[in-house]
Amino acid sequence: MDILVFDMDGVLINVSGSYRKAIQKTVQIYFRYCLGFNPKGKDLITNEEISLFKAAGHFNNDWDLTSGILLYLLSISGLPPIKKKPLHQIEKIISFLREESSKFKLDHLKLFKKKNLRDFILEVNSYHGGIKGIRLALKKSWDGWLYRNGDLNRENIVKRIFQEVYLGNKFRELYKLDPIFYHGKGTYLKEKLLIPKSILFTLRRNIILGIASGRPRFEAELALKRFQLFPYFDKIVTLDDCIEEETKFFKNTGRRISLTKPHPYPILKVIEGIGIKNPKCGYIGDVVDDIIAARRAKRYVDIIAIGFLSQNKVKKFIKDSMVQAGADIIYEKPEDLLKLMTS
Repeated sequence: MDILVFDMDGVLINVSGSYRKAIQKTVQIYFRYCLGFNPKGKDLITNEEISLFKAAGHFNNDWDLTSGILLYLLSISGLPPIKKKPLHQIEKIISFLREESSKFKLDHLKLFKKKNLRDFILEVNSYHGGIKGIRLALKKSWDGWLYRNGDLNRENIVKRIFQEVYLGNKFRELYKLDPIFYHGKGTYLKEKLLIPKSILFTLRRNIILGIASGRPRFEAELALKRFQLFPYFDKIVTLDDCIEEETKFFKNTGRRISLTKPHPYPILKVIEGIGIKNPKCGYIGDVVDDIIAARRAKRYVDIIAIGFLSQNKVKKFIKDSMVQAGADIIYEKPEDLLKLMTS
C-alpha cells in the first residue's frame, strides 16, 4: 500500500468524551433553555444511541446529527408540530420557543418510555439517512421548534450551543463572541488518542499517511497540536476545504452541492495532494459515511474501504451497517492496521 488516509473522529481520536458529549449537552441545553424542559439530570440521548444515528448514514456533520436527534426527541416530547417563526436574534428565538412550549405539558418520563430508536433508525436508513431521512421517517415536521440554520450569532442556536460546549474558552478565540449557554471547560479537552503513536510511527516508515476529516480546520488543528500528530501526516483535508470547493462550484455554476462525506471529494483531495502516480490506497473510517465515501472513490483510484471499530455497546449494529455499505476490511484493534504494510 502506498497511501493510507485516516478519518479523525472515532479512528485517530476517541471523541466519546468530546464531540459525543457535546451532542448530549447540546440536546440537554436546547431542551432546558429553549423549551423549559428539565429531564432531571438524565441524558436525553446516550452515547450508544448517538452511534445508532450515525449508523443511519449521511450524518458526517455533528451539527446535522444533533439537529436530527433533536427532531426525533421533539416528535416524542408531547410538543405538536408548529409553524416556524422567522426570527434572527437569539434572545427573541428563546422567548418565542419558551412561550410556545409553555402551552404544553412536557413529561420526561413519557419521553423516555416512547423511545424506540432501533426501529426508528432502521426506517431512517430506508430513507437513506440524514436529516432528510429523519423528516421522512417522522411523517410530520417538528422543524418549527428547531433553529439550526444561518449564523450562530443570530439564529443558529444548535450550532451556537454545540460550539460553546465543544470549544469552551476557545469559543471566544475563534468566533470573537461571548458564550451565552455554556461557561464550562471545552469537551475537546476530554479527547484521547485511539491509535498509539508507536503504530503511526511504524506505518509512517512504510506508507504515506493522510487525513480526510469532517472537522472544521480549527478543530482538526486543535487535536493535531495537542497530540503532536502533524509530523505523521503529509496531507490533511478538513470541512473548510470542502466548503471552499463548494463555494467555487456555486459561483461557477449557480448550483449547490455537498462535497463532505459520503462524497469522495475529501479522500480524493488527500490522495491528489500527496501526488503519487497510480497509488494503491486505503481509507479508514468508523461509520457508514466513511465506507460509502471510500467505495465511491474506487471510481477514480485503487482504494480499499477499511472499517474501524472501537469499543461500543452497539458494535454489532455498526459492524453490520459497515458491511452492508461495502467495507472491504473491518479492524477492531489499532495493531491490526500494521497488516496493511504488507498489502
